[in-house]
Amino acid sequence: MNSTRVSRRMKAPRAKVYRAILDAHAVTTWMVPDGMTSHVHAFEPREGGAFRISLTYDAPTDTGKTTANTDTYHGRFVKLVPDEQVVEVVEFETANPEMQGEMTITFSLSDADGGTEVVAVHDDLPPALSPADNETGWRMSLDKLAALVEGQGTR
Repeated sequence: MNSTRVSRRMKAPRAKVYRAILDAHAVTTWMVPDGMTSHVHAFEPREGGAFRISLTYDAPTDTGKTTANTDTYHGRFVKLVPDEQVVEVVEFETANPEMQGEMTITFSLSDADGGTEVVAVHDDLPPALSPADNETGWRMSLDKLAALVEGQGTR
């Protein structure tokens, strides 16, 4: 079982960070690595609620998991603890058996130096998904989340 763990301190209250994790519009801006564009097809931010998201490479590529230049995944919210934790189960939409299987993503929020410490743990990575690449993508995403919540972009 491969896992990654990434943390990021943000100069914003936990409530604001939590809202951004569960806001479909915000997700399109922050939960996407550099060099990709996000499209949220469905997003029901409640326990048991489903979501489906596509990440498309900005430049042509043949490394996509779903199509040559797109990674589409679907999932559900398993656990929501307001201002503290979000647990999701996600799965790539792919024909590649080495990229199939459910993964669990857990966001934990705690107070830290006048802001919020966000820890993102991604468990059960598929065999063909590089933990190093996954970690790099999550670092990019958490940097974007920090920029969003530290600015004026989130309610």
